[in-house]
Amino acid sequence: MVPLFDASRRPRDFPIATVAIIGLNLFAFVLELAGGDDFVLRWSLIPNDITTGRGWVTILTSMFLHGSWSHIIGNMIFLWAFGPEIEDAMGPTRYVVFYLLGGAAAMLAQVAGDPHSTVPSLGASGAIAAVMGAFLVTYPRDQIRTILFLGIFFRLTFIPAALLIGLWFLIQLVSLGTINGVETQTGGVARGRITERDRDL
Repeated sequence: MVPLFDASRRPRDFPIATVAIIGLNLFAFVLELAGGDDFVLRWSLIPNDITTGRGWVTILTSMFLHGSWSHIIGNMIFLWAFGPEIEDAMGPTRYVVFYLLGGAAAMLAQVAGDPHSTVPSLGASGAIAAVMGAFLVTYPRDQIRTILFLGIFFRLTFIPAALLIGLWFLIQLVSLGTINGVETQTGGVARGRITERDRDL
């Protein structure tokens, strides 16, 4: 499934904040591809560093990093599908603050869960989860225009926002993780190996 947009309403103004956040995520991913392991390890959150008073900036930077192409593409698709309406309801400034606070809370939850871990944590899923939670509270009955894949075929359909968001959270639980050992691919592509021990925020 690929959610496209809210078919029940359209934002009144162009979602400049959502576009800017997506742009920042894509820019950070380009830097990851160029910088490889060293870049990812430098700017990802490591719980043990936070509990020992180091690397506080990574609470922010880690939420703009991603472990793979599928990781960033999936996150940005869902942010684009649900973010504009919440930005419209909150206003761009409050929306950005809300997004960052949601991501920071998710990162700090990682630290609280395993304060001595040296496994890097990264990803925008915590911030996007906050946006989708706000959407669920604000527009629970909206229909989301979605591409539904059926084998080699696909069709455009409408799926209730509550169902789509519930499925997203289920997928996050199944693929929970961050980078557990970072490997550099051909061409300098840094990618996280996702395992059952990983944490994907």
